Amino acid sequence: MNAFDFERPDYFGAADLRVCQSVFDVVTSAAGVEPTSEEGERIAAILVQLYRRGVKDPDRLRVVVESARGINMSKAA
Repeated sequence: MNAFDFERPDYFGAADLRVCQSVFDVVTSAAGVEPTSEEGERIAAILVQLYRRGVKDPDRLRVVVESARGINMSKAA
């Protein structure tokens, strides 16, 4: 038995991390959130949870995370 089962649906690889990281960077930067703050950690946790549940489109991820955290990007910009 392999230590890693890359075919498992819950496998989180480098490509998955790149998508989540790019959305995280956009959201935290635009909202003025320090990435290492508690709010940054909440945003990261929501991103990963949504991604694992099937929200893979970066624009959709951004919108849902902003909504979940009450971030109004029109005011943040």
